Amino acid sequence: MIVMYSCKDKILLLLLLHLFCSHCSSPSTRPPSCRSQGQFHLSGMHKTGDVILGGLFEINFFSVFPDLSFTSEPQHPTCHGFDVLGFRQAQTMAFAVDEINRNAELLPNVTLGYSLYDNCVKLGIGFRAALALISGQEEEIVMEDNCSGSPPVLAIVGDSSSTRCIAISTVLGLYRVPMVSYFATCSCLSDRQKFPSFFRTIPSDAFQVNAMIQILKHFGWTWVGLLISADDYGLHAAKSFQSDLSLSDEGCLAYLEVLPWGNEPPELRRIVDVMKASTARVVVVFAHESHMINLMEEVVRQNLTGLQWLASEAWSTAAVLQTPDLMPYLGGTLGIAIRRGEIPGLRDFLLEINPNIKHNSSSGNSMVNQFWEFTFQCRFAPPPAGWVENGGKVCSGKEDLRTVETEFLDIFNLRPEYNVYKAVYALAHALHDLLRCEPGSGGCAALETLEPWQLVYYLERVNFTASFGDQVSFDENGDVLPIYDVMNWLRLPDGRANVQNVGEVKMSAFSGEQLTLDGDKIFWNFESKKPPRSVCSENCPPGTRMVRKKGEPECCFDCIPCSEGMVNNKTNSLECFSCPEDFWSSPRRDHCVLRQTEFLSYQEPLGICLTAASLLGTFICAVVLGIFIYHRSTPIVRANNSELSFQLLLSLQLCFLCSLLFIGRPRLWTCQLRHAAFGISFVLCVSCILVKTMVVLAVFKASKPGGGASLKWFGASQQRGIVLVLTSVQAAICTAWLVTNSPAPHKNTQYHNDKIVYECVVGSTVGFSVLLGYIGLLAILSFVLAFMARNLPNNFNEAKLITFSMLIFCAVWVAFVPAYVSSPGKYADAVEVFAILASSFGLLMALFGPKCYIILLRPERNTKKALMGRSTIGTSEK
Repeated sequence: MIVMYSCKDKILLLLLLHLFCSHCSSPSTRPPSCRSQGQFHLSGMHKTGDVILGGLFEINFFSVFPDLSFTSEPQHPTCHGFDVLGFRQAQTMAFAVDEINRNAELLPNVTLGYSLYDNCVKLGIGFRAALALISGQEEEIVMEDNCSGSPPVLAIVGDSSSTRCIAISTVLGLYRVPMVSYFATCSCLSDRQKFPSFFRTIPSDAFQVNAMIQILKHFGWTWVGLLISADDYGLHAAKSFQSDLSLSDEGCLAYLEVLPWGNEPPELRRIVDVMKASTARVVVVFAHESHMINLMEEVVRQNLTGLQWLASEAWSTAAVLQTPDLMPYLGGTLGIAIRRGEIPGLRDFLLEINPNIKHNSSSGNSMVNQFWEFTFQCRFAPPPAGWVENGGKVCSGKEDLRTVETEFLDIFNLRPEYNVYKAVYALAHALHDLLRCEPGSGGCAALETLEPWQLVYYLERVNFTASFGDQVSFDENGDVLPIYDVMNWLRLPDGRANVQNVGEVKMSAFSGEQLTLDGDKIFWNFESKKPPRSVCSENCPPGTRMVRKKGEPECCFDCIPCSEGMVNNKTNSLECFSCPEDFWSSPRRDHCVLRQTEFLSYQEPLGICLTAASLLGTFICAVVLGIFIYHRSTPIVRANNSELSFQLLLSLQLCFLCSLLFIGRPRLWTCQLRHAAFGISFVLCVSCILVKTMVVLAVFKASKPGGGASLKWFGASQQRGIVLVLTSVQAAICTAWLVTNSPAPHKNTQYHNDKIVYECVVGSTVGFSVLLGYIGLLAILSFVLAFMARNLPNNFNEAKLITFSMLIFCAVWVAFVPAYVSSPGKYADAVEVFAILASSFGLLMALFGPKCYIILLRPERNTKKALMGRSTIGTSEK
């Protein structure tokens, strides 16, 4: 945290702390007491009540401090330069207190009072005023044994300066005295660790900075200058602005200059020279109107026009800058302004002000007297020496405010006043909740025992609707729900200015800060009557990338075209991006065009035919299975273990279905599953055939003398075991293959430059070869055994059918290998699918075609006698 204190301010702080050191005594004849060593002489306004609220306002612009010799007690400073708007803010607090006292529902039977002081725009004076409020101005304080009694003030409304709020709230926070500011915006004050009892009814600079950046973003202003004041307000705003602008990646600063507090022509001349030399056409200013007055004198002297000013809330509505001389330079200014509000009844209250009314004050009403003298240009008796002689008037106190034209009565643009009004009502609602609280809800108190710290709890939870309709509540940092008006300085034909509302920025709980602008109402002080363009380098069009210029801000860059195969469809992008494998760059390099793709699709004729054949084979297998189940008790079904026949039909269905995995766009799971499903399904099928062949041979051998013992090795359980073992071997091969180097989808661009061929690479060639080799081994073994049993004496010798089916199976897969290797892309998948379907249909028709023919068309042959013929060999299942 940076707090800018002048040397004079530091000395004043030490003096006022010394002044508040009290001399305590405790004679035996009276209770202990503390006597103040001195009192502050402050300009103030007071009203008695059951509960007193303090207030700090800027009533005078300037102050005169006596010389500090450190050899005698210093004299009190004097203030001059009456600020009529600051006085109106103080009167707004008095009006709010009066209105609350007349409200029967809010704080009934409780009368609020106030004690308001002038801070003279000086830290030292504001600090001593705050200490006077919280400690009281009594000359002697008697210490009661029970420490009972109300504090001099329960809370303070103010101050208007972030610097003064930082200093005052640091002390007040130690004792948890609530302080509600109406104009201090420094984001540093949101730190609850350092300022636990600080609240404010004006949004933090953090929100104002975001609002500024949103306006820059809205108009595409990426190259801006930043001017700030040399205080907490400007320094913290600059820090937040630079940080948020960098994070938003929406622009950068051309320059950052700190405006001097006083009128320093050489420094101001240097700053204006920087502004003139810069190519930035937009200037953001976080400063006070006093800084802008000095700066604009130099701007006018050098005739610096053609700039778009972006004003912070500190000067966005400053009337002192809205003069015909400055409008050629400041016309069209956009600014963030405090939310405007309406306060019914305030004007009538202001008209009732009279220096003869003491407002129940025992110490006079010096603020009102100053206002009266300023407004009517008179002096109260006794007037200063020579005043009357020089033609000055003496104030009678009976002058009529309605007869003068003063901005004091202009209540149609209430902004800080509206914040003061909300601050007083926030304190009143919190006090109301405190006095009406229920035990256990955060602390309760009676009117006689109120403590400031008790009010903090209820301030944090206050929630009410102001008379203008705004919801008032504080977040966990003591900040109010932010909302700003966006103002525009309209230059009128006669040279004067009209500050008009052209939009608003408000915080939404769901979408963050929202900017709303009425672009048709905005006045632009340029010949084109359009927003200016403020960029260091023109936007890089799509198809190019930014290359930042070395040694210059990041908004200054060159545009380089993207290389072939890379694109960029955005403006001002730092890099070009490679097109995905499915795309290629367009001629302008601003988008990727879709490449043609090739894979065995379900939509193309070849894929449709293969899919139909696969589903047809599956359907036929299901029909044959149904037939066999329905005729499961007939001899031809029972022959040679009907269970193996059922397993064979199910495995053939899997063979037909696995071919569908080869159709469609290859994906990881289909690539891994297609060969595993194919290998396991066919091994299950061939294993069933092999076991059936072995059973036929075993039965024939058992029919020979002395061969009966061979059948004991081929019972039903042994047959299942052999099939399971043979299939498990293939499953183990597939698992090892998938774990070590599994198949994966691959986009092949080597075949065609304008086309992508989607295919599955087998991963491990050894694994694929072992899988096919194992199937081939079982098929050859089945073929050999079936060939040996083809001439067995039986009218229906199944070995002949197995021989023929294995012959077809082996022929198909022998032809498959060279065809698969020589086929590119989707045709390799088509060859494999064709081989699967051809071999599956061959096995289905060769093994089950004759049986279905007998079952359905020649049922008279479906008998044991017909099957055995003259032979006595029995082949019924075990």
